[in-house]
Amino acid sequence: MFSAIARVFKTPDLRTKILFTLGVIVIYRIGSFIPAPGVNYDNVQMCLASGETEGGLYSFVNMFSGGAMLQVSIFALGIMPYITAAIITQLLRVVIPRFERLHKEGAEGQAKLTQYTRYLTIALALLNATTLSTLASSGALLNCNLPLLTDNSIPSILLLVLILTTGAVVLMWMGEQITERGVGNGMSLMIFISIAAGFPAGLGQIWTTQGWQTFAIVMVVGLLTIMAIVFVEDSQRRVPVQYAKRQIGRRTVGGTSTYIPIKVNMAGVIPVIFASSILMLPQILIQFNQPAPGSQEEPKEWVVWLQEYFGTQSHPVYMLIFFLLTIGFTYFYVTITFNPQDISDNMKRYGGFIPGVRAGRPTVQYLEYVISRITFVGSLYLGVIAMIPLVAFVLIGANQNFPFGGTSILIMVGVALTTIKQINAQMEQHNYEGLLR
Repeated sequence: MFSAIARVFKTPDLRTKILFTLGVIVIYRIGSFIPAPGVNYDNVQMCLASGETEGGLYSFVNMFSGGAMLQVSIFALGIMPYITAAIITQLLRVVIPRFERLHKEGAEGQAKLTQYTRYLTIALALLNATTLSTLASSGALLNCNLPLLTDNSIPSILLLVLILTTGAVVLMWMGEQITERGVGNGMSLMIFISIAAGFPAGLGQIWTTQGWQTFAIVMVVGLLTIMAIVFVEDSQRRVPVQYAKRQIGRRTVGGTSTYIPIKVNMAGVIPVIFASSILMLPQILIQFNQPAPGSQEEPKEWVVWLQEYFGTQSHPVYMLIFFLLTIGFTYFYVTITFNPQDISDNMKRYGGFIPGVRAGRPTVQYLEYVISRITFVGSLYLGVIAMIPLVAFVLIGANQNFPFGGTSILIMVGVALTTIKQINAQMEQHNYEGLLR
């Protein structure tokens, strides 16, 4: 393994790309701890030390910013605006025919969609920055009575909104630079780093609060979970495709055999994010409908009901709904991203067919049958992985930022696999021997 890593750094262009990627990541992490203008850093740290922001909504949102959101730093928004914009742009292909046409136009159409994603990112960053600044100025951001801003005047808040929006745009640019000049997908790597930054704290909390025995059990379960994710993420159903021979001029083309790779987990981590976002709504309603501090007023009945079933995230009703939403969103996302009709038309256009299946409508029905069976397994897999933090919360008292499970481990393993494969492919171009033998 060490010799393989040495070969990586002996390859000049690959070494340059890796060093460039590491440099951008270092800048990103440094910026995550630089306070935004007008933020009272001492009060922010005192509020964080009080522990009022652990678990639930705070942990989930803060995870994607690498801790920068609760630090109210210049990169407080993280890359969530870009992630949200990319998901929205992809979903709009279903309802806006122009987006679907652009997707099918190749590199030129993809560039246009990327531009639309950038514009939407700026709009979402501006909206999120305004919300974050408003919550910080009112003291509701960290559930703390201490003032988080040194000046609550309108010019100061507008400056904070501008800085936070600019920080999100800079992160988007940094991610694109990694993709073009570095190794791997820039946005995915920045998500990876944001999540990995919280791992030491999460594991340290388990060690200090539960003891080394529980820590050892968590590590064993974590390693088994990672092995299972690697196995499933690389699993695929290969549908064989045969291309008939065709005479073009004096050349005979076709007559080859290939396959359509259908991954077990075609939806990735998107269904878990969708399900978590939907179940955030009750928590937001609970947070904004609590009685004022020091008030003798009792919470409303519907707030108490939401608090009982959705507030702690450990109630069986919450877990069941989360599991079912993950399965439902898996089917939904696969349906809009995998189009059997397009695949059948492309095969028919180039003389391809699935052995034993007639071209046209029978091919579409066969692909729909295969994808429905594969998606069922993939949805159960996502549901089980997503439930691990909730079960850990009940069994050992871990917070929702539990390292091994849910959105975090899925993203980390997936990004790591993709990045290693890209490094491996580039090494084989030079040495005919990859990183993984």
